[in-house]
Amino acid sequence: MAEFPSKVSTRTSSPAQGAGVSVSALRPDLGFVRSSFGVLMLLQMVLGLLVWALIADTPYHLYPAYGWVMFVAVLLWLVTIVFFILYLFQLHMKLYMVPWPLALMVFNITATILYITAFITCSAEVDVKFLKGTRSYNLRAAASFFACLVMITYGVSTFFSFQAWRGAGSNAATSQMAGGYA
Repeated sequence: MAEFPSKVSTRTSSPAQGAGVSVSALRPDLGFVRSSFGVLMLLQMVLGLLVWALIADTPYHLYPAYGWVMFVAVLLWLVTIVFFILYLFQLHMKLYMVPWPLALMVFNITATILYITAFITCSAEVDVKFLKGTRSYNLRAAASFFACLVMITYGVSTFFSFQAWRGAGSNAATSQMAGGYA
């Protein structure tokens, strides 16, 4: 049998030393806000808010198609806020086990497809049955316009997130640790 070593290190640490995230460690990354991803996410949040606020200001419950538009607009608005906060405070770096470039790309593809359907639905429901120039007609037409803009911003984000996921020649580890945004 091997002899037991004469010196054994018995240093221990308390669980509170390494656990948790301190409040001082949560500093916003202003570089992200200036990046193309940050600007696009801010645009998506503002324009998405406009879409669902304009629809919500009309009697949308009388038309089932607007329920779909509201669902898409509110859901994607909330998820975009979550992604924005994750990237703004660099929490994606602390949750390293998630492949963030891939997750962001899948989200942007899904959001683009959902906003395409919402834009088509919203535009198709703005019909001549509403009197042109009335408040409901104008709000729904404006919501269709902003839904188109949000759809375009999610499409552009899909392109940029695909490039970040592909890594532009780098390996997955370096693009993951570099933040995944340009």
